[in-house]
Amino acid sequence: MSLTFYYGSGSPYAWKVWLSLEHKKLAYEWKLLSFDRGDTRADEFLALNPRGKVPVLVHDGLALAESNAIVEYLEERFPEHPLLPRDPAARAKARQFSAEADSYIAPVQRRLFQETLFTKEADRDATKIAEAHAAVLEELARWEAQLTGDWLLGELSLADFAVYPHIRAIRRVDDRLPTLGLGDRWPARITAWMKRVEELPYYDKTIPPHWKG
Repeated sequence: MSLTFYYGSGSPYAWKVWLSLEHKKLAYEWKLLSFDRGDTRADEFLALNPRGKVPVLVHDGLALAESNAIVEYLEERFPEHPLLPRDPAARAKARQFSAEADSYIAPVQRRLFQETLFTKEADRDATKIAEAHAAVLEELARWEAQLTGDWLLGELSLADFAVYPHIRAIRRVDDRLPTLGLGDRWPARITAWMKRVEELPYYDKTIPPHWKG
């Protein structure tokens, strides 16, 4: 068996796959691509994914893109240490939450980044930042309502690995620009849930490399 994982540091979609690979205890080769160097636009990578996006997983010559498709493939080919619940309703919910994370958390996260980390200090607009904060908090409240136990579906699943990277990216603003982050406005259950993810034995290995610097 040969598994090669193409990753870009900070990509929530790639982080989802990385957590899944580690959870399943799979052996894989890890290839870090640099967005700044244009690695995702190189001919070698475009041959694997013509859209030029990470993540990509290559398994015995089969190249797969799109994080949800990759995780589903891993689940079917390597069913040990499952990430999808056995119950059909819970499995459907895991897939729903994964899709919602990409469709609804990602846009508010990008909006906050655009108004803070991606805008020069002199050009930042306090009103736009406040509006971005309001959108983030509204979205976080929806997810906190789902947390009636330790995990989104009662047990650790794909739902947690799909949602966490997007929400952790939001907290990146607090890390980099504390005065422009959410501060103490983080929902309490979300904060506790994030800590549980971060206590997983393989979590530290998957932290985006450029964040560690």
